Amino acid sequence: MVSDPDWQRHLEQIAPTTARLAVQTTIGVGELPIGPWQGLGVPALWAVVALLGGGLLLRSRDV
Repeated sequence: MVSDPDWQRHLEQIAPTTARLAVQTTIGVGELPIGPWQGLGVPALWAVVALLGGGLLLRSRDV
C-alpha cells in the first residue's frame, strides 16, 4: 500500500509480524529489515505499550 521504499522499510521494522519472523531467520540476516535481536524487542515493546494502555484505561474508568 505504501509506495515509498523508505517508508516500507520503516513500517517493516516496527511491524510485530516481520520482527518475529526475523528472530527465526538463520541465513540471509543482512537482507532483513531488522536484525534478530531487535526482532525480539519489537513484540516486547508492543506488549508493554498494550499493557500500559490497558492499565491506564482501567485506572481511569474504574471508579
